[in-house]
Amino acid sequence: MRTVRQWMIGATLLALSAHSLAQVNVRVVGLFPNAAVLSIEGQRTLVKVGQTGPQGIKVISADSRSAVLNIDGVTSTHTLSRDYGSGGFATPEKQRLTINKGAAGHYWVTGSVNGNSVPFMVDTGATSIAINAAQARRLGLDFKSTGTPVMVSTASGTEKAWRVYLNSVKVGSIEVLGVDALVLDSEFPRDALLGMSFLSRVRWREEQGALVVEAKH
Repeated sequence: MRTVRQWMIGATLLALSAHSLAQVNVRVVGLFPNAAVLSIEGQRTLVKVGQTGPQGIKVISADSRSAVLNIDGVTSTHTLSRDYGSGGFATPEKQRLTINKGAAGHYWVTGSVNGNSVPFMVDTGATSIAINAAQARRLGLDFKSTGTPVMVSTASGTEKAWRVYLNSVKVGSIEVLGVDALVLDSEFPRDALLGMSFLSRVRWREEQGALVVEAKH
């Protein structure tokens, strides 16, 4: 009797485990060297190779074409936007933002960094997002401890800066995870610059006096 009961309990646990796995909705929505952006139950998170994300999903390897994930002990290769849990492909709706020209012909947009509101000036000539030290402190960035010191050229000459890693940068409904930025230990730039470390990971174009920004995925 004990053997039968143990078999029934084991079968029940196996069925529950399979049901739980089937209910997990996982999509690969971003691919980078040694990292992948996973959408797990609708929540996006950047998981680096070797790390384990929500629901115990581990990224084994990743490049610009695919990611190898381990989900509940099963390892398989995943490409962009495949929905594992619904039984087929999921094509995400394209997210778009239109920014009208503002003062002095610049494009201004209020976005967020790590969930904190930031007014940006779009600068396609800046290689990365750039903020000053006061802005970084307001955002809670301990840039001198976590950043890498570098020297950068500005309009006023060469200045010391720290290269940092932002978990999330969002404008409108378009969010990019894992974005490089520079923090200058001065009052420059006066306005936070939304540079190419963000813009290169979205699609953008000028159209009838406005800047149209679209998510790539």
